[in-house]
Amino acid sequence: MLKIAVDAMGGDNAPAEIVKGALAALGEREDFMVVFTGDENLVKNELAKYNYDPSRVDVRHCTEVITGDDVPTSAVRAKRDSSLVVGLKMLKEEEDVGGFVSAGSTGALFAGGVMYIGRIKGVMRPALCPGVPNVHGKSTLLCDCGANAECKPAYLAQFGLMAAAYARILGVENPRVGLLSNGTEDHKGDPLHQEAFALLSAMNGEKFRFVGNIEGRDIMYGDVDVAVADGFSGNIALKSAEGCGKAVAAVLNAEFRKSLFGKLGYLVVRKHINKLKTMLDYSRMGGTMFLGLKKVVVKSHGSSKAKAITPSVVQAVDAYRGNLIDKIGEAFAEAGVSGADGE
Repeated sequence: MLKIAVDAMGGDNAPAEIVKGALAALGEREDFMVVFTGDENLVKNELAKYNYDPSRVDVRHCTEVITGDDVPTSAVRAKRDSSLVVGLKMLKEEEDVGGFVSAGSTGALFAGGVMYIGRIKGVMRPALCPGVPNVHGKSTLLCDCGANAECKPAYLAQFGLMAAAYARILGVENPRVGLLSNGTEDHKGDPLHQEAFALLSAMNGEKFRFVGNIEGRDIMYGDVDVAVADGFSGNIALKSAEGCGKAVAAVLNAEFRKSLFGKLGYLVVRKHINKLKTMLDYSRMGGTMFLGLKKVVVKSHGSSKAKAITPSVVQAVDAYRGNLIDKIGEAFAEAGVSGADGE
């Protein structure tokens, strides 16, 4: 049976919300089991609160935890019995483990992923690729959003290929790929983005549809299926979109509570407000896929609660069963792309 390793000790709400969310994922997909990595006593105390099929749950005891205060690379090397490192080692060494999910340190997960799992042949840099809610009720993939603050044009071209392959796994047959820039005109952007634009344009073909430059607003409008960005710009775009969603929710909540008429008005438009809140809810998107590694790794937000952990685990299952890693390799081969410093 397929196993998904889950870092039970990673994140602000571990292990309670991690265990709760992962158990809920068992009801979303069949024929897989969850293996929690972490303090066995703490994890089993949480498991005791729920009814679940014990044949689909296991615990791998660990004595250490990598925290946000640890230096990522040093912690990965020093804390070999941490829940994060043990999960990655399982993913590398055990054939029936198809994916790893963690809400722990992003830096440690990235460093550990490269160190233990390694890159797909030809991939220059792995990238973080979350789904951003859009007005169509779906998501726009944003790649990269923080793994690579400084990029070369070839990195951006590869981000587009990897994210387009992931989009196809998610059911988008012919994903539209745009390059995040400071204007939609072809000549916009600094030298990095202008050169990346040329590389992405050259890859246009039957299975890769580059639609040109896009602006930040186009991500949530859903005008493209994939938004390519350097990690610095992508992270700012992602955090800005998250902040916008929270601001809208806060303003609406305050306005409707101001008066009796406001409360009555809320009753009239409640259905529409709830639809808006659902659209802007990042937790339903699950975690962020690490694209470019040889195995499926999903990073959940550090503050994730069960509601966000559940789709993160489902993401890992679907990516494995959709052969994401092979699809990325095929996309590279079809585009004739190779990386000089790939493995």
